[in-house]
Amino acid sequence: MREMEIYGVSFDLVGKQPIVLLKTADGNKFLPIWIGHPEAAAILQKLQNASTVRPMTHDLLADMLGHLEAEVVSVAVTELRENTFYARITIRQNGSEVEIDSRPSDAIALAVRFRATIYAADEVIEESGIEFEGEGAETDEGASATSLADLDPAEFRQFLDSVSPDEFARGEE
Repeated sequence: MREMEIYGVSFDLVGKQPIVLLKTADGNKFLPIWIGHPEAAAILQKLQNASTVRPMTHDLLADMLGHLEAEVVSVAVTELRENTFYARITIRQNGSEVEIDSRPSDAIALAVRFRATIYAADEVIEESGIEFEGEGAETDEGASATSLADLDPAEFRQFLDSVSPDEFARGEE
């Protein structure tokens, strides 16, 4: 498992589908996950510190967990099977931890509400991760890799606008 950070939420122009983009905390690999519009709104709402008059579903869940003296301690994108990502939410209550099956979008929406750590399985990153190469730090193979500071946002947005979910399911050819 590798720790991930939320790099952002965007839309692919081809299918108008939201994408949450995770980035490895210690590197420059990105993991795009196609999600639903309500989940994208839930993630963005919390990232932008916006609030609603009435609680949305993920806020309701967070409030319920809080009243039960439970907290989300971490979430993990555990696998990619038949073009579908799977995740687990780890909840702690009274010193015990329990893992719950989840869609990655729901897990991430809860993670931002609890400031929980986000992880992704190494196999998922290897299969679906994207590494941008260019001028920057040397990788183990001697090739240059772009750091987050060097990443051209316009180039990355153009990539997101032209890519489809099927391209990640196939892997590199």
